[in-house]
Amino acid sequence: MRPLQQRKLTVLIAALCVTSLVTGIVSATPPRPGTEDNGLTENESATLWSRDADNYVSQEEYRQRYGDERTSIHQLANGTDITFKRPPETAATWTRNDFADLEAGGLDTSVHPPHASLEDGVFIEDAHATVFAVQPSTRGHLESGEKPLYIAPNGTMRGFVDYRVRIPHGSSSGNSTTQWSLTDHEIEEVRLQNDGETIARSDGSHTPAIDYQIDDDWRTTLTLEAEIHVRLKKTIRTDAVNGTTVDVVYREETRNVSDSIDVEIYDLSASSYYAEYPNGDSGVAIFQSRPWQGYTLTEEGDTRVRGVWRFYTARNTSWDTLVRSGR
Repeated sequence: MRPLQQRKLTVLIAALCVTSLVTGIVSATPPRPGTEDNGLTENESATLWSRDADNYVSQEEYRQRYGDERTSIHQLANGTDITFKRPPETAATWTRNDFADLEAGGLDTSVHPPHASLEDGVFIEDAHATVFAVQPSTRGHLESGEKPLYIAPNGTMRGFVDYRVRIPHGSSSGNSTTQWSLTDHEIEEVRLQNDGETIARSDGSHTPAIDYQIDDDWRTTLTLEAEIHVRLKKTIRTDAVNGTTVDVVYREETRNVSDSIDVEIYDLSASSYYAEYPNGDSGVAIFQSRPWQGYTLTEEGDTRVRGVWRFYTARNTSWDTLVRSGR
């Protein structure tokens, strides 16, 4: 495999401080808010990059450098990370729109992020199926070394699949000539597995987006698997005194490639206990073993309990670049 070119990218996360991950195709240095086209306003995109270096630029310096004004939120985000009381939709919006920009490399080139697990066969090379994002999802930062990825029981798995085809060179020996040609190649099917059991499938695509539903699971491993198939024709031409004979042989190869992520299914359910006191006061105790943002205690929504967790967004640095591998 020979890396031909690297392409700049960005992927966004939502996390429990908690993080929402942004996954996408931009630079490792986040774009200047208001200059990208990812379905967000300048204020919204300015709040995304909690993983960037906060090298603050004054309003005057910004005006001189870019010949433009920036909003108050843009200025604030330039100097600090902005947190939220609930998971913002901005990370999912950015990731969904950037996912549409992913492009496969074509017959001779495989495009992949640096962390992709590449596999080679006889004719199929640099093949991979890599998880791009699961939405909705939030990564919790609970304590040192404990960062579970919480996903909704119902959501969408997005992935990126690519490969290249190796066509053998022709050869000659004596009065015989051998030539190879490609007759067909495709991604036949993409499957989503829950702990080894297929729960959803879709037609072959370089950018599959598979909806899923997971019931009665606390934590599990999700696997994105793609089935790649190629068919080549081998033509052997032999010259003899009494004429030329042509023999045709077809060779096929199928290869399955996959990528897995460990997740925890976040389906909020709480144990509540109520008490009435002699003086007429009421009390409630609520237990939830996982992080929670808050509870609404009345149907009108005017009585609430707020948790201590806060949310922020940051890019998934695993997708900062794309590598193009060719012959």
